[in-house]
Amino acid sequence: MTKRASDVSASPPRRRSKYTLAPLVLIAANVVLFSLFFVWPAVIGLVYSFTNYTGVGAFQFIGLDNYHNLFGDSTFYDALSRTLLYAVLFVPLNFAVSLLTANLLVSKHAKGASVARVIFFIPWLLSPIVVGVLWRWLFGENFGLVNYVIEKLGGSAVPWQSNADLSLIVVVMAASWAWTGFSMLLFIAAIKNVPVSYYEAASLDGAGPWRQFFSITLPSIAPTSFIVILLNTINAMKEYPVFVALNNGGPGTSNNLLVQYIYETGFKRGQIGYASAASFVLMLILMAVAIVQLIVNRRVENR
Repeated sequence: MTKRASDVSASPPRRRSKYTLAPLVLIAANVVLFSLFFVWPAVIGLVYSFTNYTGVGAFQFIGLDNYHNLFGDSTFYDALSRTLLYAVLFVPLNFAVSLLTANLLVSKHAKGASVARVIFFIPWLLSPIVVGVLWRWLFGENFGLVNYVIEKLGGSAVPWQSNADLSLIVVVMAASWAWTGFSMLLFIAAIKNVPVSYYEAASLDGAGPWRQFFSITLPSIAPTSFIVILLNTINAMKEYPVFVALNNGGPGTSNNLLVQYIYETGFKRGQIGYASAASFVLMLILMAVAIVQLIVNRRVENR
């Protein structure tokens, strides 16, 4: 009896250790990967931002000189302002198109919704380089399909690549086209979670489709809308491959965004320390955007 009692008393701790160890192992793996691929490069980049490191050889600490020079660099401000303009154009367009598409596909009147979802999602699976090349074929000035159609209809070729503003608009449309599928799926999942009873009650009160959309759908999917806006804003501030593939930030350097400025400064001019300082400024901007959006989202949820 004594032996049986000891066995019974010893079994619970073994179970507890088993179920305690598994989460710790999984968390430890994530901590190691996060430290290896995010924390360590971030620390190295922060150290380089206070040096004159060129990518080879030794370096010297120069204090805040890189940041002082950066805030006096007109090229940096041009890239930053163009990045902000791109984000201001891209985020609302992608939000509106993806929400409209999702709302149409979940409608009970929609035909072939499953096939349409796959078709709209395919662009998101493409590489950004492929997206840029496809849209370059469409909007090339001398060989693009759009200008070919315009000229066949009797019009004049539009300077899609040599005009800075038109060139930026083409990239905004290409990126929105590529990201609509991902945002659309998030909106579809959110709209399907809205209780049908809300719409039935609204219909009994005489509310039309537009009133139901603005009074029921939009407030109900507010958390998802916040996530979509936050992800799109961060993506827009870090955009680079679509610009390079479509017009290489042109014409000239007029559409060089901040990431392209960092890349060319660090890897083409060999100013790793200076580029690291610009990278940290970009990171601080993204953190500020995320914090502001979190505060706004929390206030909306607490209403």
